[in-house]
Amino acid sequence: MDTTYEQLKLDNQLCFPLYAAARKVVGLYTPYLKALGLTYTQYITLMVLWEHDGLPVGELGSRLFLDSGTLTPLLKKLADRGLLTRDRSREDERVVCVNLTEEGWQLREEVREVPAAVGSCVPVTPEEAQVLYGLLYKIIGKDK
Repeated sequence: MDTTYEQLKLDNQLCFPLYAAARKVVGLYTPYLKALGLTYTQYITLMVLWEHDGLPVGELGSRLFLDSGTLTPLLKKLADRGLLTRDRSREDERVVCVNLTEEGWQLREEVREVPAAVGSCVPVTPEEAQVLYGLLYKIIGKDK
């Protein structure tokens, strides 16, 4: 049996099941987030801010693994909706910090049940989920 091209089979690629699983899980969020007028990327941005309000744009991008070309228009849309503000730092005018508005904080209450609803649709046990978290964070080079 010729194995010269085994490494080119889709089923032998780690990237493919990661990609497909990510698309499937993100898709589970869609109906919940669409009802709130949010995209998944906007949602995870808000999640970071609910945990660490007032982050500089650069740090927010680092936490989300997003570049400024993706993050800047996303933040503008959220600001236009009145969910956050982008303000220059008083210490360094080159730094723009992102702060939630009262509306941004209120939205947290509206999405509070989304993680559990989506989690109940993912066919893994809590123990399997913990192992998966550890492996995925290891791949992205982030301690969990």
